[in-house]
Amino acid sequence: MRILKRELQLWRLRVETEDDLWTLARLARKGMSLGMLGERRDQTTGGEEGGRAKSAERKKMWIRLNIEHTEYQTFTELLRVHGTIDEAKFDIGLHHTHTIELRDEIELSFHKPFSESDEELLRLAERSNSNINVAMAVVEMDEIVLFTVTSRGLREGATWTMRGGGKRGDIRQSSKIAATFRASVIVALTDSIGDETPLIVCGPGHARDALMNDLRDAGETRFMKSIATSMAGRAGANEILREGLAGDLLNEYSITKETALLEEAWTRLSTTETVAYGKSSLSLAMKEGAIEMLLISADLLRNEDDKIDGVTWMEWVRGLSQIGAGMMQCSIDHDAGQQLEGFGGVVALLRYALER
Repeated sequence: MRILKRELQLWRLRVETEDDLWTLARLARKGMSLGMLGERRDQTTGGEEGGRAKSAERKKMWIRLNIEHTEYQTFTELLRVHGTIDEAKFDIGLHHTHTIELRDEIELSFHKPFSESDEELLRLAERSNSNINVAMAVVEMDEIVLFTVTSRGLREGATWTMRGGGKRGDIRQSSKIAATFRASVIVALTDSIGDETPLIVCGPGHARDALMNDLRDAGETRFMKSIATSMAGRAGANEILREGLAGDLLNEYSITKETALLEEAWTRLSTTETVAYGKSSLSLAMKEGAIEMLLISADLLRNEDDKIDGVTWMEWVRGLSQIGAGMMQCSIDHDAGQQLEGFGGVVALLRYALER
């Protein structure tokens, strides 16, 4: 996200990545206003002309909406913001939808200062501007699955499968079939990702190394890294994120940090029990000052209808600073995030185990 203007109650932002749309879908919500260039039909320009019906002209103008709700599907390149027109050349009070795409500039405003949680989410989006998408090919002898890793999610792309051959019969014939399969995959794979997109080639066994060698022989000069995993498919991709096997390449991605911390939470559940989930346990942990790090879905944090201790989550998390605890706003657009949602959307890593 490019921050063009930042004031207590107004932000002017430029959307630069799909992850920025994910962030904006969480920031822009009911009670706020969003302005950007849009189009409306000017009904005063319609009517009859030369005995024929004349349609109203579409006019481009600045339109500010009072937000009612948003629509966003992860890994798409547009966000729809629905609301009523608060500022425009005409049609004040009527409904309108802004469709926000990459490179659009918007103004988000609120009747009070933005919350610390919103400020932090914006800072993360700004910092992740330098993070480019990374492609990950998980390789088996007869199947290769392509994933895209962004700061906020893991998207499964194409799957290439070799039907028949390669596993039985004459070894020389099998090797030839496998080589032909890899050659066809390399053509399709390189057409699917950008010329400069880094590529992680991973998976169990030797098929990974064979694909890496074929990529180099085909003249690929992009940054490529071969990483051994114990599993194939989506499980192998998650192993890379969970174990931090990609090293510095993905260290600064939110998805990597979230996955590592959530994995720590699941490990503690079965060992030290220094973890809390469920509203009663979380409430007790807050009162005792036992929370070290709170991991909460960015969606749950902004859900005005879900309460804990009689207040919204956004209000409740303000108490974390008083006990010296940290907080991470998590995406549910990857497997570890889906597990978090299964635990109610929030877990806390604790300084010590609570008395049950």
